[in-house]
Formats: sequence, C-alpha cells, structure tokens
Amino acid sequence: MRVRSPVMLALMALATIGPALAQAPADDELLKGAQETFAALPTTAPAVKDNVLSRSRVELGKMLFFEPRLSSSHFLSCNSCHNVGTGGADNLETSIGHGWQRGPRNAPTVLNSVYNTAQFWDGRAEDLKAQAKGPVQAGVEMASTPANVVTTLKSLPDYQKRFADAFPGENDATTFDNMAKAIEAFEATLVTPSRFDAYLEGNKAALTPEERKGLALFISTGCAACHNGVNVGGNGYYPFGVVEKPGAEVLPAGDKGRFAVTKTASDDYVFRAAPLRNIALTAPYFHSGKVWSLEQAVEIMGTSQLGTELKPDEVTAIVAFLGSLTGEQPRIEYPILPPSTEATPKPQLMVTPAK
Repeated sequence: MRVRSPVMLALMALATIGPALAQAPADDELLKGAQETFAALPTTAPAVKDNVLSRSRVELGKMLFFEPRLSSSHFLSCNSCHNVGTGGADNLETSIGHGWQRGPRNAPTVLNSVYNTAQFWDGRAEDLKAQAKGPVQAGVEMASTPANVVTTLKSLPDYQKRFADAFPGENDATTFDNMAKAIEAFEATLVTPSRFDAYLEGNKAALTPEERKGLALFISTGCAACHNGVNVGGNGYYPFGVVEKPGAEVLPAGDKGRFAVTKTASDDYVFRAAPLRNIALTAPYFHSGKVWSLEQAVEIMGTSQLGTELKPDEVTAIVAFLGSLTGEQPRIEYPILPPSTEATPKPQLMVTPAK
C-alpha cells in the first residue's frame, strides 16, 4: 500500500477545486473554495490554554514584553526581535543577541502567533508561554536565568504589586512561570484583521481583481496545501524541498529543522509552515532569512515544494494576494517601566573586553 505524505494528500484534495478556481477567480466558487481552505480571524479574544486574558495580566505582559531587564545586559527585550512596529519581527537575516551574537534562525513574527499550532520554526515550544521562556535563557539571545529574572522583578515594588493583581490568590505571584503567562496574555492580543478577513466573511470587493487572481492561483497551484487555516500557515510541519531541495544559500546543511526536536529521520529539514499573515512586512524570508524578495520566495516555493516554475505574471498575482494579508497593525503605547533599585542586579557587559 502506497503511503502518501500530508502534502500530497492536501494537493490531491485541492486538485478537485483548483482548475475551476483558476478559470473563474472572481466568482462565488472562488469565495467558497477560500472559505473551505482558510478561516477569518475571530472577532473575539482567543482562548488560551491554562491562562486568563484579564486586563491586569495583559497590561503586565505588555510591560514585560518591552522590559530590557529580563536580559542580563538590560539591553534586549522581547520587542528587540519581535518589533511590533515592524510587522512583529526584526527584519534581519537572523537576530542579534547578547554580546552581538547572531542567532541561528530568522525571527518569526509575533503578530497572530497565538493561532500557530506551536512556536518556533521547529515547533519545540507548544505555546506562547513556553516560547517566552526560551529566548530569556538562551545564551545567544537574552542570556539570563529564571533566578536572575525573578530577583530583578522582585527588586521592583511596582512589578510586585502588578504581579499580585494579575495573579490573585497566589502566595508568591512574582515567578518565572507567571512572567511567561503574562507575556503570553499580551501577545494573544496582537492580532491583525485584514481585507482578506472581510473577503472570507463574504465581501468579494474587499480584494482587487489581481488579488483574487492570486488567491485562485495560491489555491490551484497547491500553495494552500501547507498554508491554510486562520493563520494561512503555522499549523503543520513539512519538508523544505518536497520536490527539489533549495541550495545551501537558502537551506543551510547544518540546520535540520524538526529533527533536532524529534530525533526522527523523516523530520530532516522539516519545518513548521510559515504563517503568511503580514508576510509583506517581514522580509527576509524562510528560517534562514536568506531571501529578501517576496517574489523570489514565491518562486522558490513553486520549484522546491510544488515542482512548478511559476510564470512572472503568476508570481505577481500571488504576491498581490499575499499583500491582502497585511492587517491592521496593533497600536501599542510604549509602557513606562519602573526604575531600578539598589537591589536590582546590575547589567552584564554585552561584549567581553579584549585582554
């Protein structure tokens, strides 16, 4: 019995509606196909497992998201790599961390990340709580420790009060776990409804004819086999290079993706499908951050994942559709953070002085 990959099964399913959509990109059939493949962002706050999105917890999470003293240098915050003013990412090939070290992978956007099935390119964090703990402790990123974070937060009376308000009934609310929960609560509010959501809700005029053409191609060529659902991706794991592996300039040989998590040979070079909302804002692309042009990224996905060399006008139309996924960006007022006290741990040097 022949076993087909999830990608091939999805492509087979899409093949039943793809030809019709390609022929009639502006009609009811296209809208129906899109509604069956994607989902509009919910109009209410998402449910977050084992967390409460209370006003006090979200506000605390916002402060912590912008709090550089969570890093050992007092220089880096969550917002350093996931800048809410630039599409929720840092627009760098790979992020710059402690001591000006370069991280191994491109920073994904934090916007709408609550709708991803898991966090990080390899899915090693099951949710945003787990993800928030990782960079704080990573030596190449914020280079701190849970103990240092808790000591820092407890040295600031304003934070102690805010933790108590955000986590009522707890004897010791200022903990590393609660730090992560508060950041998750804030990040869950970073959603960006777009014109594509209006289209999925039935407003055909929300997309231009070129964008509708691109949507039809996105479905009919098979892009939607991996990039579907509410986040137009972010909900499955797929090999990079289903048909043909890209060169080392795009797919570094040393990064085997999800294999590092599962230790399963079939997960070599398998990565979580990138969520495509706001993709026009978050260059460079792929986990390696090696591709700066969205047009080039679409071309590479065509040849590597679909075995298709897309025509220039097809690439243009698909990129136009992807532009419709740019949503209303969150308006965040930068929080005023409490001043350090004598008990606050001193910052560690970013760069070790030369001997």
